[in-house]
Amino acid sequence: MTFAGWGRRASWRARPRDLRRSDPRGHASLRCALPALLLAFALASPALAGERLRIVATTTDLKSLAEAVGGDKVAVTSLVPPSLDAEEYQPKPQDVMRLKDARVVVRVGLDFDLWLDRLLAQADPELWRGRSRYVDASQAIAVLDQRGASIGPSDGHAHASGNPHYWLDPKNAEIITANILETLARLDPPNAGAYEANRAAFLARLDAKLPEWQARLATLQGAPIVAYHNSWAYLARRFRLDIVDFIEQKPGVPPGPAHLAALIRTMRARNVRIVVREPREPEANAAFLAQKTGAAMVVLAGSVGALPSAQDYVSLFDTDVGALERIPIK
Repeated sequence: MTFAGWGRRASWRARPRDLRRSDPRGHASLRCALPALLLAFALASPALAGERLRIVATTTDLKSLAEAVGGDKVAVTSLVPPSLDAEEYQPKPQDVMRLKDARVVVRVGLDFDLWLDRLLAQADPELWRGRSRYVDASQAIAVLDQRGASIGPSDGHAHASGNPHYWLDPKNAEIITANILETLARLDPPNAGAYEANRAAFLARLDAKLPEWQARLATLQGAPIVAYHNSWAYLARRFRLDIVDFIEQKPGVPPGPAHLAALIRTMRARNVRIVVREPREPEANAAFLAQKTGAAMVVLAGSVGALPSAQDYVSLFDTDVGALERIPIK
């Protein structure tokens, strides 16, 4: 036993002498390779590399919420300009390049941005549905208008999976930001604490604003409203507004004369005094209905950036609440 133990010690002591006798060119190669290995390791983690984590969001609303969580640790790009309809967006060649640089992709889901799948097919597989760098912001949302819907050539963009405009309830920001936080913390553990603190501070700011918005819209509770598109179900539920009908015959399908005539009858019968549209939606039909019924037409921002004052998620609601608050209700 003593001999065996001595033999192991002797072998251990012999290794330095063996290394000193080895080819010095091997050490030179190792010294050259080491910086490259350390650089590759650093680049694998944004925290170690000192770079911001690149996020691509389909909409400006998700961009704003991702920035609220990520702060100065992230760089967020949105694909759809606020002046366009995200449900009918046609991807551009530059969108493919944006996704090639992305560490995380965040989408609305609920069939709202189905066009994203075509882009993801050309991107890193880890950005695909269900993979480690993919965020469906609709996960755990209590979806409204979940009912069967037939979809055919004349059905526009029917909300077959439920109403996808869930970001227009400010309380849903808790769920959306939680979905984003989970992925950022997993991909960038050194900054997980900062992401969590950012989210908590943002939600505290939002919670402080909510009672103010509710008080400012109190006089509109129960007031019947006609909207151009079925975008406002979540806003209406949160602030107790009553959306009685839509100018579109179906989501994405413009109205015909018979539908407009029926709307005029409904508005007169229900004493509708408000017609709502977004800046990108046609003005003519909304103005026609307002003129025929004596209603006020109001333009609301359905997304961050849709109106100049709606520069982020909080100011989106400041803008819309202010616009609704100014409507005189008789």
